Amino acid sequence: MPANPSSALADSRADPWRETLAGRYARVRKHSLALASPLSAEDQCIQSMPDASPTKWHLAHTSWFFEAVVLAAHAPGYRRFDSRFFHLFNSYYESLGPRHPRPQRGLLTRPALAEVHAYREHVDAAMQRFMAQAAMAAWEAAAPLVELGLNHEQQHQELILTDILHALSCNPLLPAYQDAEAPALRLAASTEPLDWIAMPGGVVQAGHAGQGFAFDNETPRHDMLLAPYRIANRLVTCGEYAQFIADGGYERVALWLSDGWAAVQAGGWKAPVYWIAPGDPRAPAEHWQVFGLNGVRPLDPAAPVSQLSFYEAAAYAEWAGARLPTEFEWEGAHGAPGMTQTTGHVWQWTRSSYDPYPGFRPLAGAVGEYNGKFMVGQLVLRGGSSATPAGHTRPTYRNFFPPGARWQFSGLRLAKDGSC
Repeated sequence: MPANPSSALADSRADPWRETLAGRYARVRKHSLALASPLSAEDQCIQSMPDASPTKWHLAHTSWFFEAVVLAAHAPGYRRFDSRFFHLFNSYYESLGPRHPRPQRGLLTRPALAEVHAYREHVDAAMQRFMAQAAMAAWEAAAPLVELGLNHEQQHQELILTDILHALSCNPLLPAYQDAEAPALRLAASTEPLDWIAMPGGVVQAGHAGQGFAFDNETPRHDMLLAPYRIANRLVTCGEYAQFIADGGYERVALWLSDGWAAVQAGGWKAPVYWIAPGDPRAPAEHWQVFGLNGVRPLDPAAPVSQLSFYEAAAYAEWAGARLPTEFEWEGAHGAPGMTQTTGHVWQWTRSSYDPYPGFRPLAGAVGEYNGKFMVGQLVLRGGSSATPAGHTRPTYRNFFPPGARWQFSGLRLAKDGSC
């Protein structure tokens, strides 16, 4: 702290970035609670599989991030709400100590939801004091971590939705996360024709240009050499994917990668994970239906197909006589005339493994574990989904999941070689 604390307060009042970040902090934190508000305490404690986490855990972990990365390191005199939470709600940061096993997060009936809310309030109050009063040196060191924490929380906001959707899908009642008015009867499905956008290839730049926030895995910006290619102007629809199913897509081994075919056989896959076949006793109907955040709805043939694994996306592309774009082809085509549905619908699988860019260096300190150590055995998705918080993504954003993951809002866009 400076010798004259009032000078630090004066500096903070003169720094509009603090006010901007403090306002964003309040909005992001409020939105997490709003996403959880339709859920009961029982809903918020359930963990339906090891890859998912309870809503209550997400609410606590995002608070833990600010406590562990910002307050404990940069706010002198900060007192933890409960020292045991440092262990309970650490996710994967080895440098910050041991943690509760991920597959057992659903066993944490205690602390109760009300105590987790109190934990959030404690952290929020400390964060607002810190942002308003921290000395300039401490603020300059911590501000990038606050920004990272807000983007981290937005990632968990999407996970709140994807994880609770999976949990509710396991309930034979198929309850809705949030009820909505029944959609209007679709008398004639209208789908924009699929056109191919020719891209010339050549040397293109990929990666974040350095203005505004980006995760470290989006850097450094670098040149990539692309062959001429064509990319679809829109996403693959449910109606098109239904044709793949009707044509025996899940029964034709020649369409599938070896690991994908093994997953089909082991899991008994016959359709996207939340599709409900005609005659299914859970929701009897004579037509395909889809379970989503608003419950069971008739399949909309014009809607982008969602909840696909990479294996399913690649098999469909093979069936369609096409392929998946690389992440660099996707980024190179972003903004091209005619390119639609780039974000706000589904994350789009690419054919690119999640690797470091040339010259990549992780962030310093504990946050260096945020991305880099996961750069193996994963595939990149681009774009953004209907569950992604508004304004969170950008054309260089690199999401990543294992190829068998099918509970995210993930779909596909087709590509082909050549320019004509």
